[in-house]
Amino acid sequence: MNTLVRMVMVFLFLILGTHVSEAYNTCPTCGSIDVPYPLSTDDNCGDPRYKVYCTNGILEFLSAAGFSYKILSINPSAYKLIISPPPIQKGTCYSSDFSSEGLKLDENLPFNISTHNTVMLFNCSDHILLSPLNCSSTSFCRQFEDNVEEGIGCKNTLCCHYLKDSAMTSHMIRIRAVGCTAYTSMVNMKPGSSFDSWTYGIELQWLPPN
Repeated sequence: MNTLVRMVMVFLFLILGTHVSEAYNTCPTCGSIDVPYPLSTDDNCGDPRYKVYCTNGILEFLSAAGFSYKILSINPSAYKLIISPPPIQKGTCYSSDFSSEGLKLDENLPFNISTHNTVMLFNCSDHILLSPLNCSSTSFCRQFEDNVEEGIGCKNTLCCHYLKDSAMTSHMIRIRAVGCTAYTSMVNMKPGSSFDSWTYGIELQWLPPN
């Protein structure tokens, strides 16, 4: 067997071995959602740095503050998943993760918030007007307040929206008593789109394993 043939065989063995290893370590489906490698629901599958949780058939992502967010979809080829924004508590203008000051990711883990999220903030204090956000009467947040039941409790409060970009922290969507007390988010929102076409979610991305 000549050297070239041996090199090709070794290369194929390594490639096939990697795919077999990843397939072997893939976690079971949670409810209706497949859990692709490297996401891990158990110590015996996936990569433990990419921890998600399967609770009674519902796949969840746990924030650094210990708040659980339902995972709506996963795109393994793009290294992305979408979690459900926390509900705004009925009859109030407070997100259900208000006690955790919103979504906070552990900066030591390989997840971050992508730049495809349009975030709406509600019940904001006046100092938010110093930020480069759209707090005008044409802000998307006004459509949410006027047309979505969840936004009724936030009506007539100061609200703003912004596209989360690379210049902002990629590990937090912050709410608090001295800022804004509620938020929601849409993924891949198109300018001028109507509220009934919005896709609610918070897109997270992960760094592939080394």
